[in-house]
Amino acid sequence: MYTRRIFPIKGVIKWTRRHIFFFLILSTIPVVLFDVVGLKWLHVPWLPLGVMGTAVAFIVSFKNNASYDRLWEARKIWGGIVNASRSWTIMVKDFINNDHTKEQFSNDQLHGIHKELVHRHVAWLTALRYQLRADKPWEQHLKAGKSNREFRESQFLVCEDTIPIEEAIKGYISEDEYKEVFAKGNRASQLLGVQSKRLKELKQQDLIEDFRHMELSNMLVEFYTLQGKSERIKNFPYPRQFATLNYMFVWIFIILLPFGIMEGFEEIGEHIFTDLAGHESHSSALHKAQEFIAKHFVWFSIPFSTLLAWVFHTMEAIGENTENPFEGGPNDVPITNMSRGIEIDIRQLIDDTDIPEPYTWKNDIIM
Repeated sequence: MYTRRIFPIKGVIKWTRRHIFFFLILSTIPVVLFDVVGLKWLHVPWLPLGVMGTAVAFIVSFKNNASYDRLWEARKIWGGIVNASRSWTIMVKDFINNDHTKEQFSNDQLHGIHKELVHRHVAWLTALRYQLRADKPWEQHLKAGKSNREFRESQFLVCEDTIPIEEAIKGYISEDEYKEVFAKGNRASQLLGVQSKRLKELKQQDLIEDFRHMELSNMLVEFYTLQGKSERIKNFPYPRQFATLNYMFVWIFIILLPFGIMEGFEEIGEHIFTDLAGHESHSSALHKAQEFIAKHFVWFSIPFSTLLAWVFHTMEAIGENTENPFEGGPNDVPITNMSRGIEIDIRQLIDDTDIPEPYTWKNDIIM
């Protein structure tokens, strides 16, 4: 997540520079054929191209709205995880006590149980974020793209790419639980299963009575629900048929755009040339320079065509880079930072020790 008010213009230009150069070349070729080679018939009427541009603008807008909805839903889900994690910790701290036990547990023993359940919850958060950061087939082209890869390597760090999940989780659960969890597929689900089994054991020890056990179990159900919602976004992409057609239509418009703009700039040049005919002096250097510009005014279509192509392509690229809110990009939901924030918060609630410091991020990009 980018935290400054606006992206630096320099960064946006650098990110899209390869396409800008390509659009310049794409815009120059028709003008050369039109003005130098003399193929004056080589143009497309602006009316149908304008209608097509309007349709493409609607399609790009639809995709960007859908991408934003996916991003915002992901943020709401993780906001729910933040709130539910705090509620879980308060329940663990207040519900698990000696109120109904026959054999009294010491404060240190009770604190150890609280710490165990909270640490296992941190392990669940860790496993979940690693699962959400894993690459999916429809996400790989974004990370493999040269511009995205350069930006990723120079501007921000994804912790899940550098720290193995085994190392990140091992300090929060026992060795037996570690072996049990990593022997199966969905590690986050397995950790919630272990948590449920532990609650049952605590109930059998009378550390939790029936009502409190039910409330804590309901919190585990809530975690399963929030995990499932996150997995729904992660495992179901923006429909590929829409994404593919959107990509094709944008590029068709970009390719045809220079052919539609040239004729309009040629007409402007002709109007200028007609106006110059009424000048008193036709021999001055200024007049001849103006005549030359008027005759070749079509060349001004190159920067305008490049600008329009850049706008449409960049909007399409923004939607493409926003539709997967967990992949580990600079516009994603900062689940790594949120997980660390939750860990600090809930461990402080139980007066834990050795609490980690918040992550330090660079270039105003929080992951």
